[in-house]
Amino acid sequence: MYQTSELFIGGEWVAPGGGLSPLISPHTETRIATAPMANPADVDRAVWAARAAFDTGPWPRTPPSERLEVVRRLAALYKQRRGEMAELISAEIGAPITFAEQAQVGVASFALSAIRRIAESYEWVEHRPGFYGRDITVAKRPVGVIAAVVPWNMPQFLMIVKTVPALLAGCAVVLKPAPESPLDALLFAELAAEAGLPDGVLNVIPGDGDVGARLVGHPGVDKVSFTGSTASGRAVAQACAAGLKPVSLELGGKSAAVVLDDADPERVAEGICRASLANSGQVCNALSRVLVPANRAQHYIDALASALGALAVGDPADRGTEIGPLVAQRQQHRVRDYIEDGQRRGAKLVVGGAELPEGIDRGWYVRPTLFSDVDNDMRIAREEIFGPVLTVLTYTDEDEAVAIAEDSEYGLAGAVFTDDIDRGLAVAARVRTGSFGINEGYIMDPFAPYGGVKTSGYGRELGKEGLDGYLVTQSISRAAQPVRTT
Repeated sequence: MYQTSELFIGGEWVAPGGGLSPLISPHTETRIATAPMANPADVDRAVWAARAAFDTGPWPRTPPSERLEVVRRLAALYKQRRGEMAELISAEIGAPITFAEQAQVGVASFALSAIRRIAESYEWVEHRPGFYGRDITVAKRPVGVIAAVVPWNMPQFLMIVKTVPALLAGCAVVLKPAPESPLDALLFAELAAEAGLPDGVLNVIPGDGDVGARLVGHPGVDKVSFTGSTASGRAVAQACAAGLKPVSLELGGKSAAVVLDDADPERVAEGICRASLANSGQVCNALSRVLVPANRAQHYIDALASALGALAVGDPADRGTEIGPLVAQRQQHRVRDYIEDGQRRGAKLVVGGAELPEGIDRGWYVRPTLFSDVDNDMRIAREEIFGPVLTVLTYTDEDEAVAIAEDSEYGLAGAVFTDDIDRGLAVAARVRTGSFGINEGYIMDPFAPYGGVKTSGYGRELGKEGLDGYLVTQSISRAAQPVRTT
């Protein structure tokens, strides 16, 4: 397994001020590696290295075509190390190896290439005629030094959708991966250096919440891009407001799947399980609230129960595993608490429960769990659980279904399942979310902008809009004739 004991700052591998921290396997609960951890002094070093690279280095002044060539080399190197990267992420966070290959790394690799394609056709400079006869030039300039804070659940994908657009825009980046998934980010730094990225343009400093707080509030940072919980996002927004620096926030979700009465139960169950239980339910856009018509509720509950009961739970290194452990013991305890709370409040436990899955005696596992007879006021229906737990709620007509879907502080994603696409589009138009899927959980397509509304955050990643977020617009006007002096 890839191993390093150093941080990547200013183009060099340096000793970590925070020392080395053990990495514990979510599957075996034993130490599998050690990883370097930054301290506040390392944050300062990384930010000032990025500051120097942006203020006086070549990268922001390099033509976009040359920046694209560096990213093209990076994409090629990334493809060569995909297998190693997938095994590393599977070991770090317990993701099943097939999911790590296909989504954690495969989708990340595709996103890297897709973002490069978006940049190839991007209009960096536009010329317009001005109202007063002047010539107007509208130029896109890099924002500056970016603090990119990435969580542990989809580390490579989220890292790439932040760092690669920023690099293509001409920014310098300080990347803080989570302490649960530090090594894959440091491997990425190694690939970026090999691709020819200038010193200081990318800096990688794994660390805890104190390191993150120091980074987002640092006066040398020009913009923050943060993915994490809504509670943490509020603190980040406040820190950025104090410095009047822009911030993009991709935060929590409690997404609803609206199942219309013409949808096939088996197809619904298949689609919801795929969209909601991947990565053991540790995905922010999981369809964790399933809204079904009351007059057909049991058909959908039975199909979901059958699908959840058939999922293979076990060793993430086993290619037959579909559900692995949760990332940490604290996460296991959190999810179990929600399951027990749902039972106390009167929800019906259809499958699953708080006990370890059958045949498993160690590791941070939770049984795939389905609740019915759920009221939308229950905690299991309102709060983000971040585990393999689904709740079924019933409705009497489409108006009530939309009202229940909307009755949430979150607005990250959602979906509708129906045989009638026009009905699906009509429902999508009525549910206030940043993203929506029809007959599938919302798929994060690199060509489509992604982000939330309400307490799910603001700003967009991916698509052309994701590149826009790392650029500022400068308007330049020129008089038709130079001003004469006497």
